[in-house]
Amino acid sequence: MTLAHELGHGVHQVLAGQQGPLMAQTPLTLAETASVFGEMLTFRSVLDQTTDPAKRKSLLAGKVEDMINTVIRQIAFYAFERKVHLARKEGELTSDQLCDLWLSVQNESLGDAIRFDDDYRPFWTYIGHFIHSPFYVYAYAFGDCLVNALYARYENAHEGFAQNYMALLRAGGSKPYNELLEPFGLDARDPTFWQAGLDVISGFIDQLEALDG
Repeated sequence: MTLAHELGHGVHQVLAGQQGPLMAQTPLTLAETASVFGEMLTFRSVLDQTTDPAKRKSLLAGKVEDMINTVIRQIAFYAFERKVHLARKEGELTSDQLCDLWLSVQNESLGDAIRFDDDYRPFWTYIGHFIHSPFYVYAYAFGDCLVNALYARYENAHEGFAQNYMALLRAGGSKPYNELLEPFGLDARDPTFWQAGLDVISGFIDQLEALDG
């Protein structure tokens, strides 16, 4: 699935190359589309071919953990960045203040089940996106929910899906994401769009719990 993810990026860039060097680069809202879609295609194929309950449980558990990391954890990262930038507008921040903001978000995200000690306070420093690509992390959550919505259209044999999907990838950065989603009947400004993406995660959790039952 990691290979499918990274190959998806490659396919996306090759198809978008026709837009030229200025417009081939995809916007953050679509940067993870091909990669996560390829990953989902691979996962579904492997899961469908797996009949052993123990192996299915392992696959589903791994996918659920991955999706939670992609959506919930990345949104927590975004919340940390936002808090840092808002606080920085008021003045310089000490390392202790940064660590306090990090822990506040992590506690809120992970809840009472996880206890953090002082060794975890500076863990925000290992996330390179905060330094090299500020506010990029939300693209993972956006991309995951977007792909879930697209995959639902794919499974339901949405008319012209393949052609519209290839057109989306070829567009690169030449069109805004809302325009590219119109042929699929999707609107990211509609809360139900995001709920559909989250429902996919909860559906995998239900399947995992059913195997335990």
